[in-house]
Amino acid sequence: MKRAVLWLLAIVLSAGLTILVFLPASWMGQIVESQSGGRLTLGDAQGTLWRGSAFVGGAASKDGAVTPLLPGRFSWRLSPLVLFGSVDVELQNPDALTQPVTLRGGWSSWEVSPAALMLPADGLAGLGAPLNTLAPSGQMKLSWSSLHLAREGQAVSLNGRTTLEMQDMSSRLTPVKPLGSYQLAFDWKGQQAALALNSQRGPLLLSGAGKFANGRLEFSGQAEAATGFEDQLGGLLSMLGQRKPNSVKNVIALEFR
Repeated sequence: MKRAVLWLLAIVLSAGLTILVFLPASWMGQIVESQSGGRLTLGDAQGTLWRGSAFVGGAASKDGAVTPLLPGRFSWRLSPLVLFGSVDVELQNPDALTQPVTLRGGWSSWEVSPAALMLPADGLAGLGAPLNTLAPSGQMKLSWSSLHLAREGQAVSLNGRTTLEMQDMSSRLTPVKPLGSYQLAFDWKGQQAALALNSQRGPLLLSGAGKFANGRLEFSGQAEAATGFEDQLGGLLSMLGQRKPNSVKNVIALEFR
């Protein structure tokens, strides 16, 4: 009887380990959907939960189709030690990441290694007005220093610095191309961040500062045309906002609340 019980336990353990080893990669998609509130998902997931690949897409359409949001496929390696509270993940995507990214920690806090992610500028249109009207195009790169993430209740806090570089940006609303290159820096402290926007070069000059807190963005800045481009960019500036009162030049106030 005792031998039969031991054999039964061995069979159950073996079956359980086999199931864990071959958990499908689609499980990773469910994790991504849950953590992003359904805004992101994984398409064409292949492999297993522990070693797999997929492309990152937005929420699936009514017919189940997923449109890629980022170039290339992301491959991952997840250590089974996560079952015991030790998180060790590595992400690779030569088309989107400048180098492999590691995420290590426990169940409640993690460290993310420095890297940069290439982003399609046309994705900005999904943020709503006025970006959906401007239909921006260009090259964007989101880079970050070592980041520390921690779970706080139902939210996740973030500490570190991220920088969004926007190179040679253009808009369908004006023949002036490119409009300029810009840098948007975020200094994250917990669940809020201070942000600063600066122009690097180009005829359209943008600047400003603000904060991101409790899921809301507050920003105050200005837009103006460089000398010699006032007439060419007049129509575009009028769409961005209202002219600042008492300004000598055509300086437009940029306000997001």
